[in-house]
Amino acid sequence: METTKEISALFSLIDDPDEEVFGLVSNKIVNYGHTIIPNLEHLWETTPDETTQQRIEKLIHRLHFTDLRDLFREWGLTGHHSLATGALLTGRFRYPDLHSEKVLQELEKVRRNIWLELNNYLTPLEQINVVTSILYSYYGLKGTETNLREPDEFLLHKTLEAKRGNQLGNGSLYLSLCELLDIPVQAIFIPRQFILAYFKPGYSEENLADPRQKIEFFIDPASGQAFSHTDVDSYFKRIAVNPESRHFKPARNQQVISHILGEFSRCFDNDKERYKMEEIEELRRLLANDSISNE
Repeated sequence: METTKEISALFSLIDDPDEEVFGLVSNKIVNYGHTIIPNLEHLWETTPDETTQQRIEKLIHRLHFTDLRDLFREWGLTGHHSLATGALLTGRFRYPDLHSEKVLQELEKVRRNIWLELNNYLTPLEQINVVTSILYSYYGLKGTETNLREPDEFLLHKTLEAKRGNQLGNGSLYLSLCELLDIPVQAIFIPRQFILAYFKPGYSEENLADPRQKIEFFIDPASGQAFSHTDVDSYFKRIAVNPESRHFKPARNQQVISHILGEFSRCFDNDKERYKMEEIEELRRLLANDSISNE
């Protein structure tokens, strides 16, 4: 964008010590939209004052976030909520210049390698063994404990790039591949865990009295290990929680992304970055509102 006299005047006020003045200036700059970002980046490079640089960084982040909010709203309103698309939008919060096409191409390579090993005669467990073997053995995907100091491990594109993620990073990758392969694996919300379940035909029926009856077995996305109903019962006994039907209901993709956003936001629960936590919560509210409006 051409640097006009008005833009130059606004930029000269970014370092104003009066927060009220800076607030007014910020709003006017943001109203220009993302096309003003290169101007702000140039200003950052030529500004020696660290405090002013931090203000410029926040302005750039705010502009990126405004665009991201619009993209989340569009995704929430679409008829088909692709999990990979939602997960990549989550990644753009931290990496606004993320090139989704490159990630989707890499995801397609993994999908194709799995697809070549599948056939119509495999049992559900054999299907999952193929997915797990390709993903965790051939590609070398590793699972990690959730660490709030490692926000990248929550993100699909970083998990795919580093071959390393926590339950949510690996889970979004596993779910995305199953969605692309038409394998009926869905996330369920068991307390304190992010677990996947292989559902029998008819799993999408609304208001099942006992959705657990539709589950063949469960999968831990951190390792790809499959486990049984007995294993799940033992887990509930260990944490002293009574299993309810809601714990086994297949989660919609909007709910999965909302859950990932909620856990991801905890990485920014500190005085310096709490505004990011609040922004992520705003994205979650968008998805909640869109989910209600689509029902």
